[in-house]
Amino acid sequence: MAPYIHERPDWPRFRVDHAALAGRLGAVRHLQGRLIGRMEGIGFALREEANLQSLTEEILKSNEIEGESLDREQVRSSIARRLGMEIGALKPADRHVEGVVEMMLDATRYYARPLTRERLFGWHALLFPTGYSGMSRIAVGAWRTDAKGPMQVISGPLGGERVHFQAPDWGRIEAGMADFLAWIERPSEMDPVLKAGIAHLWFVTLHPFDDGNGRIARAITDLLLARSEGSAQRFYSMSAQIREERKDYYERLEATQRGDLDITPWLDWFLGCLGRAFVGAEAILETVLAKARFWERHAGTPLNDRQRLILARLLDGFEGKLTSGKWAKMAKCSPDTALRDIDGLVRAGILTKDPAGGRSTRYSLQA
Repeated sequence: MAPYIHERPDWPRFRVDHAALAGRLGAVRHLQGRLIGRMEGIGFALREEANLQSLTEEILKSNEIEGESLDREQVRSSIARRLGMEIGALKPADRHVEGVVEMMLDATRYYARPLTRERLFGWHALLFPTGYSGMSRIAVGAWRTDAKGPMQVISGPLGGERVHFQAPDWGRIEAGMADFLAWIERPSEMDPVLKAGIAHLWFVTLHPFDDGNGRIARAITDLLLARSEGSAQRFYSMSAQIREERKDYYERLEATQRGDLDITPWLDWFLGCLGRAFVGAEAILETVLAKARFWERHAGTPLNDRQRLILARLLDGFEGKLTSGKWAKMAKCSPDTALRDIDGLVRAGILTKDPAGGRSTRYSLQA
């Protein structure tokens, strides 16, 4: 079987056919510039909302790639609190969510700060505040060791496992990460978007931590993409697109890590995925604009604080159907007050009763 790329004598001297990527890179840079230009034209408040939505998606989807689901409202509230945004009632977030959010905001808000060993250790500690990954005790804020055997990426049932990748021995991590971090901060004529693609591959190949390598790799990618744009605001989610293409993502990684040091095919896929993320950001922009149009349309409608709170939740993509019971719970009011609030919105033409009957009447936003 072919050796892993980190076992080759010329590791990590990657080879890239820049001429072959020129067309793809130019198209992606055009999409990137067009998206940023559109966002700059919609006003500060809407940009803040788009940034909040994009960061929320980035954090949720990065964790979903690893098979972990976070509470959307906790993530959104944690981000808004740190950005100083007023979004109504903020849902308390547990310390795991707070740590994930703090890591991502450190990567994106302070993208110009050097990426150092200590900074990565801090990110890792934020991801695992209890010192455990699931039921397993792990080394937190430190490079991994091979005390439990070699670091492998495995799938399949017990007894029928398939090894997709085996990372370098732990004894190579200190020097390997020093080379990686020096390369990250070294001035270069390479396009920073290509640098983000190489950094992603390089980091996950080293796999320097006991756990959390994928999430930290994507945070590094976001940091370098922010550098490419010179902006801390995020208007798209690379992780959401990777989540959409997860099977292809892992297959591309495995093929590249089994190949030679010519990583042009990997970068071609990375650029394509990034381009599709830019196209997908149009949906975020449309959601933000739709919310703005809604509030403009109802600017003259008298609304109490509870009604504004629940309407904001509905506009943000409330899961399931709205009932008076859910209203009372979210607004922390009595069932009678909830019904009065809802009836007022129905009379104003903002909410409509769903045609389906049942024990509990359900309501939706009027189209």
